[in-house]
Amino acid sequence: MSESKAMILGAAGTRLTADEKALYRDERPWGFILFARNISEEGQVRDLIAAMRDSVGRPDAPVFVDQEGGRVQRLRPPLAPNYPHAAALGALYAQDPAAGLRAAWLMSRLHAFDLARLGFSADCLPVLDVPVPGAHDVIGNRAYGQDPQAVAALGRAAAEGLMAGGILPVMKHVPGHGRAGADSHLLLPRVDASLEELRARDFVPFKALAGLPMAMTAHVVYAALDPDNPSTTSARVIEQIIRGEIGFDGLLMSDDVSMKALSGDFGTRAQAILAAGCDLILHCNGVMDEMRAVAQRTPELAGRAAARAERALAARHVADRTEETAARAEFDRFFQAVA
Repeated sequence: MSESKAMILGAAGTRLTADEKALYRDERPWGFILFARNISEEGQVRDLIAAMRDSVGRPDAPVFVDQEGGRVQRLRPPLAPNYPHAAALGALYAQDPAAGLRAAWLMSRLHAFDLARLGFSADCLPVLDVPVPGAHDVIGNRAYGQDPQAVAALGRAAAEGLMAGGILPVMKHVPGHGRAGADSHLLLPRVDASLEELRARDFVPFKALAGLPMAMTAHVVYAALDPDNPSTTSARVIEQIIRGEIGFDGLLMSDDVSMKALSGDFGTRAQAILAAGCDLILHCNGVMDEMRAVAQRTPELAGRAAARAERALAARHVADRTEETAARAEFDRFFQAVA
């Protein structure tokens, strides 16, 4: 663990190149992340994940994926069904809270079946952002709804479903992306809400789920918190809000360092992320020159960050005895009923 660098890296395609293997071997990322471009069929995904772990000499190296349902779902048929978006779960919850919570748990438990058989460790879910009217739809129906208490309840059910299947959850995007008026993949959003407004709405689900093992930051400027820096590179936001007010002491990773919301070259971005208090840098697109630049400025995972990483991995446990066929049939009944 202590010899790994404080970063999670992606790959360009469905198989590792010689350059990727050499980079991983020499620079020793703590973990990896896969996207749709990395996924074709079952044996290929298993082999790719095994090759990633073999390249760093750690059979337990964590491998992440964004498998939410709806438009953000990296595994598609036949590897996994097309699942509904989070807002559909929220709509069911509004009609029948018990049914909504059960459906949220079941959908995550089914994600865990899909992911565990391929070798994944963690799913970047639940999305705990609370949209407001007029916000950019980069979150949109990825969110459970506009009621922060409902988002917290459904997010907890989703996280518990993943953990019941032996998959670690990563809550995102702390301290809240729901008010953003721009897509942080392309631009740096700025939120002008007051601290009181943020406390009453945006922070609520994250505070309720602060005991989860991992979280991902938002590339968003909150004028009331730090008018000059997005939360990912803001020591004030990370120390005072995420660690302090929200009370999250788990493993904190940045959102993707290659997103255009961040400025500067990749080495500068990597240094700023760690200096602000993130434990890990996430780099997703598999571009070799960018990964090298990030790796050059990324130190070994050490101190409190290393302890948080160990605690996060220790939170993963053996899957429960849920029977997959029955769980799929039960989930299908919920969504046939509201189709």
